[in-house]
Amino acid sequence: MHSHQPPSTHPAHHLHAMLLAAGRGERMRPLTDTTPKPLLSVQGKPLMQWPLEALARSGCTCTVVNTAWLGEQIPQTFGDIFRLQPSSSMHEQLSNQEQTNSAMPIRYSHEGLDFGGALETAGGIARALPLLGDVFWVVAGDVFAPDFDFPAQAVDDFLATNHLAHLWLVPNPEHNPRGDFGLESGMALNLPAGDPRPRYTYSTMGLYRRALFEAPWCDIPAGNPGGVKAALAPLLRAAIDQECISATLYTGRWADVGTPQRLAQLNGGDPSSR
Repeated sequence: MHSHQPPSTHPAHHLHAMLLAAGRGERMRPLTDTTPKPLLSVQGKPLMQWPLEALARSGCTCTVVNTAWLGEQIPQTFGDIFRLQPSSSMHEQLSNQEQTNSAMPIRYSHEGLDFGGALETAGGIARALPLLGDVFWVVAGDVFAPDFDFPAQAVDDFLATNHLAHLWLVPNPEHNPRGDFGLESGMALNLPAGDPRPRYTYSTMGLYRRALFEAPWCDIPAGNPGGVKAALAPLLRAAIDQECISATLYTGRWADVGTPQRLAQLNGGDPSSR
């Protein structure tokens, strides 16, 4: 991992972010045999470039990207600084000052190089924790949500609480009809089997406090020196049971780009196209 001092404060517009990009993408084979899934092209850009652009526009101070499968291709593509490129598709041209402010450092947590493979979501976040602040964004690099803008108001609202995370939930896609969590009065719920209340799918977009990845919730030391693999869902479910996780239903465009067919639908073309 590159060393980088995390911020001591976290103004609403200046959080760090963790972009998850270490997965193998088995269901996307053969496309992912030669290209990591976050670099597959969606509507003319590498998939993970969409959230990188949104994070840079939001004023994100630094994005930490974890890598594993074919992970060397990601820094080769994006380097250590991500800069917004004004284009005719943007609603308005960036001013010179905004262009300067949009230069966002990228740090890498190379799980594949360090441990021979991905550490799963909680293990990967624990590994990157020394690079992150007390509060940070998390987003998956294989989800297409072009309208999500990492809103500063949501950060303000979150900082005013003692919650450990705030999740954006989405209506259930075809591939996850049962959903993941309930939602009531702004709080995520674990709904027992047979409960008639609706469940929604976790979008992979969320605000997190470092405390969720520390004791008593997580027993992996910061930096995860042992390379422990750990899923995120058990941490979330334990914290939900203690009413520590808030949530919002997100109804903007969203797709989990998990199969060649879903990629093709987004690109309007052949499933084999990249």
